[in-house]
Amino acid sequence: MEKNRGQSLRLPAEILYEEEIAALVKAEKHAVPTGWKMSPRSVLTYICGGKAGRKKISPKYIGHQRLVEIAISTLVTDRALLLIGEPGTAKSWLSEHLTAAITGDSAKVVQGTAGTTEEQIRYTWNYAMLLADGPSDKALIKSPIFRAMESGSIARFEEITRCASEVQDAMISLLSEKCISIPELEKEVPAQKGFSVIATANTRDRGVNDMSAALKRRFNLVVLPAPAKLETEIDIVRKRVQELSQNLDLNAPLPAEEAVQKVVTIFRELRSGATLDGKNKVKTPSGVLSTAEAISLITNSMALAGNFGSGKVDESDLAAGLQGAVVKDDDKDGLVWEEYLSNIMKKRGAGWRKLYNACREHNA
Repeated sequence: MEKNRGQSLRLPAEILYEEEIAALVKAEKHAVPTGWKMSPRSVLTYICGGKAGRKKISPKYIGHQRLVEIAISTLVTDRALLLIGEPGTAKSWLSEHLTAAITGDSAKVVQGTAGTTEEQIRYTWNYAMLLADGPSDKALIKSPIFRAMESGSIARFEEITRCASEVQDAMISLLSEKCISIPELEKEVPAQKGFSVIATANTRDRGVNDMSAALKRRFNLVVLPAPAKLETEIDIVRKRVQELSQNLDLNAPLPAEEAVQKVVTIFRELRSGATLDGKNKVKTPSGVLSTAEAISLITNSMALAGNFGSGKVDESDLAAGLQGAVVKDDDKDGLVWEEYLSNIMKKRGAGWRKLYNACREHNA
């Protein structure tokens, strides 16, 4: 990893923030649970920001600190953690950083999809070796959850509700018995101290399969809300865009805070169905205009401005991104966006005039 660090498109959290993690470990003054790199208090500092000695620790999650405390406390026990919420509420982001701080390895990940199988959760075989020599430890291909159990670390299960129900239920025995059975080898592998699972689940995406009550009982649920305040969401967007721009060749500086504020305002109004002052109702589009989508829009606008524009993000760059973010379904979302432009943005005065004209031009 170190050799190709400068060429990596996306570094894992434990590499990207290794200096902060090392500073927290060095400055540790509290009890460290078995299998953890640092104490729960230090994990909280890593996630929410603070200091470790003279080292400033940047906040990774901007939101309710109490929710982070509950999540960390869950992982100290033998319960698994389920982070649930709407798309773009930083579930995967928080999951990765919790795992990076606690174990120093966030790479043990199962990505839930409609095609995820039970073998990807438990284990499978190298069939060439299986046919040649029969079942053996060498022929065994261990899943990320298997490896986490074996090493006493944390596995991540992203988008667990995208898996079929029968695949989800393969987790029940793993979380209850804390061991994995391999009948072909006539043995069971017990989980080591420090083992846990952090799963994430969306509440609004299509293609979601409800979790069984039996599986839910194996998790402590923490619901991550969307940012409550406009200012909080603006801070999140600016911070993440700045981090992304450092690793991408965008060829453009960060846009002015006013531009970010306008994008976040549009997104909040369209997803809530009302203007921020509550005076006007707004139709909502089919897509989920999350904080993550706003981050993507600003990043794409910077790439557009840097490579095909003036070098600085202007209203035409934002308008191009807004069109693609809002209009997912031409028949419905096109009308929603048209009404928002005519009834809301057009009436906001001179401060919004350039963005309105750019959106109109792009929407023509």
